[in-house]
Amino acid sequence: MVEATHTSRTRAPHPATERPAAGGALLAVILLGQFMAILDVSIVNVALPTLRTDLDVSGAGLQLIVAGYVLSYAVLLITGARLGGMFGHRRVFNAGLAGFTVASLACGLAPGTSSLIAFRFLQGVSAALMTPQVMSLIQRNFAGAARMRALGYFSAVIAGGVVVGQAAGGLLVSANLFDAGWRTVFLVNVPIGVLLLVVGRRVMPSDEGRAGVDLDIPGLLVLSAAVLLFVMPLILGHELGWPAWTAVSLAASVVLFVVFVLVERWVAARGRRPLISGRVLRAPGLLPAAGTLLLGPASWAGFLFTTTLHLQGDLGMSPLRSGLAFVPCVVAFAAVGLSWQRLPSSWHANLIPVGLVFAAVSYLFLGPLAGGGARYEILTALIGLGLGVMSIIISVTLEHVPVEDAADASGLLLTLMQLGQVIGIATVGTVFLTTAADGGSTRDAEYSTGWALAAVAFVAAASALLLARRRGRQLRVVVPVQAHDVDPDRADQVIVAAPTVPTGA
Repeated sequence: MVEATHTSRTRAPHPATERPAAGGALLAVILLGQFMAILDVSIVNVALPTLRTDLDVSGAGLQLIVAGYVLSYAVLLITGARLGGMFGHRRVFNAGLAGFTVASLACGLAPGTSSLIAFRFLQGVSAALMTPQVMSLIQRNFAGAARMRALGYFSAVIAGGVVVGQAAGGLLVSANLFDAGWRTVFLVNVPIGVLLLVVGRRVMPSDEGRAGVDLDIPGLLVLSAAVLLFVMPLILGHELGWPAWTAVSLAASVVLFVVFVLVERWVAARGRRPLISGRVLRAPGLLPAAGTLLLGPASWAGFLFTTTLHLQGDLGMSPLRSGLAFVPCVVAFAAVGLSWQRLPSSWHANLIPVGLVFAAVSYLFLGPLAGGGARYEILTALIGLGLGVMSIIISVTLEHVPVEDAADASGLLLTLMQLGQVIGIATVGTVFLTTAADGGSTRDAEYSTGWALAAVAFVAAASALLLARRRGRQLRVVVPVQAHDVDPDRADQVIVAAPTVPTGA
């Protein structure tokens, strides 16, 4: 459920509520597609050490293999949603699913690091086409109690994807089916994708696109370039000795972010719909929420990326054992996402900085407890417990966003979550890899990594505290916005159903 603040008035039932409920086969197809997209980030984590040995991948290469997928997905998420509005959600979902399946096959057969990184970017592009259509298809084809059940299953898929991915990755790599090793984590998508395409053609109702949908190509191009110029030097800088181009690239990214703001204003002035609306950015509490959603997932993704390398590094765990070691952590994360709504609403915003501070303090013990054992695994569970409050942020923020801007605002916040994961892998991952290379030990690297993660989480908590204080000053009436309150034909609709778990590393 998404909440929004607005003046009380009688709301007429939306025509979407009159649509008949669709069958379970349709729901299974679209949710399995969503599940694969989430799975394909976390499932790769556990395969990284094996992949590194097999292809002789550098540390920067490992970061790009993980971050490349999330990066292309993040930048194209809103555009993928709008394409669904232009050409029809069924058509764009199937196009994304087909591309994801082909890209997974290409990843599984990749002969080297460069080709694997390129195919991972293509996977992310395909996921950005496929996943935004899932919510729109639920909105258009399910009504009443059936719709609420579908939204519940959607939440379970989001929450469970990370857990299953960590465990399934370890199982597949350890099983070494057909002597394929790490390649199975990609190839497993191929038969599932083909099956979904065949079944989907039979069970997915056709729909037509709408005219007049803006894609904001100038904004997309400038934003993509700005993000790439920011991330690439962070990932490649250390291994290349920080050449002059890295500083130039970072400076150019700042310039392009300013240009992006100007381009968005230009697009809006022409009466078109910008990728990121200035009106949405001015919504109460959105900017501090944006900072929290950028930094919270950054610490989460950086933690999972580096911890996987440590578990299979100095601790010598097998892929399966290291994958299972994450289960308590991610289960604790999901447990918070499933339970926070049962607490008094006045607590919700305050839980966010408390949880992030709890995670930040826990990070400080990564180095002292890096020797492994039960205490280390309990520590990772405590970190997951603290970071679980991230699932609260979007709902709290959208309480004070007008209904007509809810889709744009939630799309922006989800995009920031994905970009945050890229930044976490690029920055914290670089700290870990640099320290491990200099000291020859992943255990030593856990000390500096823990401090870096704690710093990120503390800043995220400070941003969340601003959000909590701003929310406390709001005196408006909060009216729940159910699924029928949002137009299912909005081209860029990205509605959040709690729990929201980062689809990340």
